[in-house]
Amino acid sequence: MRTPIAAGNWKMNFGPRQAAQFASVIRDPLRAISGAEIVLFPPFISIPAVHQILAGTTIGLGAQNLSDQPGGAYTGEVAASMIAELCQWVIVGHSERRHYYGETDALVNSKTRLALSANLTPIVCVGEDLEDREANLTERVITTQVRGSLGDLPAEQIGRVVVAYEPVWAIGTGRAATRQDAEDVIQLIRALMSELYGQGVADNTRILYGGSVTAANIGEFMASPQIDGALVGGASLKPEFVDIANVIASSKAGA
Repeated sequence: MRTPIAAGNWKMNFGPRQAAQFASVIRDPLRAISGAEIVLFPPFISIPAVHQILAGTTIGLGAQNLSDQPGGAYTGEVAASMIAELCQWVIVGHSERRHYYGETDALVNSKTRLALSANLTPIVCVGEDLEDREANLTERVITTQVRGSLGDLPAEQIGRVVVAYEPVWAIGTGRAATRQDAEDVIQLIRALMSELYGQGVADNTRILYGGSVTAANIGEFMASPQIDGALVGGASLKPEFVDIANVIASSKAGA
């Protein structure tokens, strides 16, 4: 059985002081949850503060991005090896990185390789925007992104890769996809992973849903056997994230 994941992406919120305060509030309720991996993704500057709060727990810690270079004269960048000193996880190719900063599938692929080489677990994001969806281009966009972002990765490391399907039209809009919307695309992603790496890898790859996830709608998504958790944005900045994590963990219990 694939262990579900509750991932909280804080985006550009919570400096070190606020991050430590909030992590202190949710730490004990989160550590009481069993049956799911729980990971927090603070901004870079807040990672050390949250690392201290989470010390001694099984709650994972991750970065929201990483450099496509292993190190050197790249002002403002953070290398995978540096992240790995404090974190176990990293988000790669989030739709906001793709949209606002022009990250391509090739760049996402390069970053994923560096994450794996540093023994980080990458959550690689794919998803279509509203224009593509309304033009019935979802399958084409997802196929291109999966092949470009996840193709030709080291076979011995592919099992560590997590994929997040985040329909861009549902991120921060309050307009979540339906369970059927998510299932259809996630089934496509699994088929593509099977094409790239074989059915065994496809069956074992954890695929998350991300896009206006709340405590009110997470149960619908987690009722699907195809969906292995959620990459949560706005709701991860509130104690509501504990409720979401509880639903994610309990939904797969005994499955």
